[in-house]
Amino acid sequence: MNSVVLALIGVAMMVTGYALYSKFLARRVYRLEPAFATPAHEQRDGVDYVPTNKYVLWGHHFTSVAGAAPIVGPAVAVIWGWLPAFLWVTIGTVFFAGMHDLGALWASVRNKGRSMGSLSGNYIGPRGRNLFLVVIFLLLLMVNAAFAVVISNLLVSTPTAVIPTWGAILVALAVGQAIYRFKVSLPVVSVVGVVALYALILVGDRVPVVLPETILGLSDNSFWILVLFVYAGIASVLPVWLLLQPRDYINGLQLFIGLGILYGAVLISAPTVVAPALNTNLPEGTPNIVPLLFVTIACGAISGFHGMVSSGTSSKQLDKESDARFVGYFGAVGEGLLALGAIIATTAGFRTLADWEAVYSAFNSGGVAAFVTGGGSIINAGLGIPVSLSATILATMAVLFAATTMDTGVRLQRFVVQEAAELAGIRVGKGVSTVVVLVVALGLAFGAGADGSGGMVIWPLFGTTNQLLAGLTLSIVAVMLLRKGRPVLPVLVPLVFVLSMSVFALVVQIGTFYAAGNWLLLGMDLVILVAALWVIVEAGLAMAAARRAPAEETVTESARR
Repeated sequence: MNSVVLALIGVAMMVTGYALYSKFLARRVYRLEPAFATPAHEQRDGVDYVPTNKYVLWGHHFTSVAGAAPIVGPAVAVIWGWLPAFLWVTIGTVFFAGMHDLGALWASVRNKGRSMGSLSGNYIGPRGRNLFLVVIFLLLLMVNAAFAVVISNLLVSTPTAVIPTWGAILVALAVGQAIYRFKVSLPVVSVVGVVALYALILVGDRVPVVLPETILGLSDNSFWILVLFVYAGIASVLPVWLLLQPRDYINGLQLFIGLGILYGAVLISAPTVVAPALNTNLPEGTPNIVPLLFVTIACGAISGFHGMVSSGTSSKQLDKESDARFVGYFGAVGEGLLALGAIIATTAGFRTLADWEAVYSAFNSGGVAAFVTGGGSIINAGLGIPVSLSATILATMAVLFAATTMDTGVRLQRFVVQEAAELAGIRVGKGVSTVVVLVVALGLAFGAGADGSGGMVIWPLFGTTNQLLAGLTLSIVAVMLLRKGRPVLPVLVPLVFVLSMSVFALVVQIGTFYAAGNWLLLGMDLVILVAALWVIVEAGLAMAAARRAPAEETVTESARR
């Protein structure tokens, strides 16, 4: 199989999905109204609620949801062969992820910008809401703690990415001031910002930053993890227009250009996919493809974390409700393109099948390193960019994706802490809630691993929990649609499939964790499974009640007459 064919088919499917299916969802299912007063206007506070240009907001949404996971997941899942990963990413993006992200954004906008955890109380019930918040908190903890480890590992293994990673913060601050304070034209700001970022990549490639093995008694990895959490904590309480939003926007442009470089190199060099379509020579210990494929590739096909971003930050910045189609659905398409690029890089970026099998000698042996190595080889062959610079471009791309997700993740977890405290009758401010988030994440990172790598301890549950949360988010959207008398089948089919695979995976993992004697993960798995089953029952009852009740829109029309 030639990788060009794979790229063209995949891109065509996703672009067609945006052009046709997202338009159907916007008009017939969610019925987006340009005149609807969004929370960004009604609750404008200049910190979290800020009406935002849809292109800038798309940049924030896309880079926040597209962390390291759409690289890691596909780069691991190709061990079963490129065909299952390709089908799940393309079909999932069009019919699952885009619908989910757009639906979560619409649901939150229609409820004053409230998060999915908060909305679950209204649409599923108080018991379901409490358990929903538990699942959300654990997922965000996994994202924040694990992504800090992924970023620190990349900064240590690819020191040429250090300068562009931290220099991007200064560029973002300048972009925010240019857009909001000095009212500079967005195209001008975009061009200057992207040029500045790529200049930093060139500088970083020539001036690698290698830390000493020990700094203040900490290893280099531990030092970076600590710095990342301090930065994320500060970023999470700053006004979104000052750093988070412009950082995500300019990173989004740079990252899309990075994808353009990768796909352009594929078109020029046309490398052959050396990995098998279906791998019949699986290494010992590789789990069954069903259900593990559908939770290994979470981001890039459908992801519960997207619902958190849609309802946690993006809904508070949406200028017009009609912008939700571009921000939500096209944001998912952007991540799908990244996942597709990861599949191509990790299956066509090696010279021979033997070289590929040497990397994929065990389950979980692929990942970001395989993406950087394979993608760098393709870029070098297609565009003639030196291998070192190609690796720097891709490593920086991966770091910036993960860093922007971590920024948003800490802010979202702060919202969850505040919501949970409010339910308990306690009012907690931004500062205190942020400290709570950082203490818990750092406690996990350093308590379960003296070098700060403890954040990876609970990573095996990330994909399952993430997909489970996506299914639970869809249950809220389904209840809303049923209450309004809207078409619900486009939501119900993905809902049933995702929940079935997630629960199946949780059950399978119980056996795996028990056999390995991993009592922490076994206990967490059981907690998540019980909470999930309880919420699923509550959601089923809520959907049945909504189906029996008169449609809200019908009742409203009758009252008007």
